[in-house]
Amino acid sequence: MEKAIHWFTKNHVAANFVMLLVLLAGFTTWFKLKKEVFPNVSLDAVMIQVPFPNATPEEVEDGILLPIEDAVADVDGVKRVTATAMESMGAVTVEVETGYDVREVMSDLKTKVDAITNFPEKAEKPTLDEARLDMQVMSIAVSADVDERTLREIGEIVRDGLLDYQAPKPVTAKEKVDRMLRGEPNITKVTLSAVRPYEISIEVSEDVLRSHKLTLQQVANAVRGTSLDLPSGSIRTGAGEVVIRAKGKRYTSKEFEDIVVSTNQDGSQLLLRDIATIVDGFEDVDISSRFDGRRTVLINVFRTGEQNTLLIADAIKDYIENIAPTQLPEGVKIEVWNDASELLQGRLSLLIRNGSTGLFFVFLVLALFLRPSLAFLVALGIPVSFAGGIWLMPDLGVSINMISLFAFILVLGIVVDDAIIVGENVYKRIQHGEHPREASWKGTHEVGMVVIFGVLTTMAAFTPMLGISGVSGKIWPNIPLIVIPVLLFSLVQSKFILPAHLALLKPHSTDPNVNIIFRIQRKVAKGLESFVHHIYKPTLMRCLRHRYTVWSGFIALLLLVAGLVIGKWVPFEFMPKVEGDVVTAKLEMPTGVPFATT
Repeated sequence: MEKAIHWFTKNHVAANFVMLLVLLAGFTTWFKLKKEVFPNVSLDAVMIQVPFPNATPEEVEDGILLPIEDAVADVDGVKRVTATAMESMGAVTVEVETGYDVREVMSDLKTKVDAITNFPEKAEKPTLDEARLDMQVMSIAVSADVDERTLREIGEIVRDGLLDYQAPKPVTAKEKVDRMLRGEPNITKVTLSAVRPYEISIEVSEDVLRSHKLTLQQVANAVRGTSLDLPSGSIRTGAGEVVIRAKGKRYTSKEFEDIVVSTNQDGSQLLLRDIATIVDGFEDVDISSRFDGRRTVLINVFRTGEQNTLLIADAIKDYIENIAPTQLPEGVKIEVWNDASELLQGRLSLLIRNGSTGLFFVFLVLALFLRPSLAFLVALGIPVSFAGGIWLMPDLGVSINMISLFAFILVLGIVVDDAIIVGENVYKRIQHGEHPREASWKGTHEVGMVVIFGVLTTMAAFTPMLGISGVSGKIWPNIPLIVIPVLLFSLVQSKFILPAHLALLKPHSTDPNVNIIFRIQRKVAKGLESFVHHIYKPTLMRCLRHRYTVWSGFIALLLLVAGLVIGKWVPFEFMPKVEGDVVTAKLEMPTGVPFATT
């Protein structure tokens, strides 16, 4: 270690090269990192939902939930089953044991649920989904004084416009560099909510069925058998392979009207429109949403894969401001609602603010007691260490998110501790007359073990977070996976890069006519030395002479604090109650009250 430090102090070009390499690598890696509000992790649970139209919660429990609970109880890997009965819907949450693959357990659950044969006749097909942290970026409220169908069509225009969005071509050199570093915004997942889904209803009276000697099941089979797309194999040709597919899926009431229900003996055909009333409408569910008093549809935009939350948010806002007004009718109001990217952007701004403030105060405090040039070199450890931590983030599987940004803010206050120790020791040697080059490597080596063990103990304090199990174990390791690499790079910076820079300092000067900055610095330094020698040192000596009294006092203080916690004078809670930005009101009416009344 001593030889390596000595070599870097004589080869400051190599030290500068290492520093610039780390800074450049961290800078370029930043733009390639996935940026999301929270880490995209599985919650180790599977959600099972079964729609049961017009059913009461009691009917949902008896007909849907109990059969599912019985079916999934003996599946390997199931930890806990939680069921919720709602009007027209049954939901079952299956928690998966730690160590089991969620996808494999979900496959086993699907097999069990699909094998259930005693669901009510009107119950719809169950759906299974892996529960994950929400990847929603933003919701857009589209409101207008129009009917429900027109509003949904307007919502579909907005949805398609977002999916087809193309960012404007960069014009200036700054815009071109920014686009090259950040990439193209690409919106791939947009859904509609707060509006009823389309539904084509086919209504047939029993009298008509009897007159044509048909059953409802025969009509249903005719509709089901003719409204689907079928793969029909492929044909190999000289130009390549041609895939054959029979397309018969029906999407409108007009297309359903021409379905042949039966063929008479004389060859005439009975069409669906001859016996049924076919209506293009909406599902019979109770949904009503309003924004500023007007009927509203919500457009939800999600991030998928490695997409950048901030890029998608910028693309949405650009679409709303510049493109949507040209696509939508007059009187339609479109506004951003529930912008999750604001949380991420706010945390980023906080990190930049704290980082710049911390850099300034580190420089200011050190400049008051040491040389301003030395203070600058020590403060330089903050960007170098952070750049090194960012450089390793892709290899550690960490993204830019609320947790990792919190880790950067957390480590900000301790990242230059080792550099301060090294810088102060080298400065002390220079003050005693040593040449800066000799003082830099000898001073660094002198406190080498102290610095190394100081950093290692801090890293060890965060290491247990890597062993957390369960869902929390997929989120909180983001903190040590940021803190530990940043501290490692701070150690490299203080052991090799900083000594090379300190070796270039000017020798200590005793000239009383040196510039005003050095005169102020010397006065502050003398004031600190006076405090150390006249207040701190006598107090320390007194404490050492009465060490048992001091020990007893601190033990008594520890017991007092423990008593305050145990006696619940200091309240304990897992998460503090923090005021939100949204006010929610919930009104629950008795069963049977009409939706219009509610």
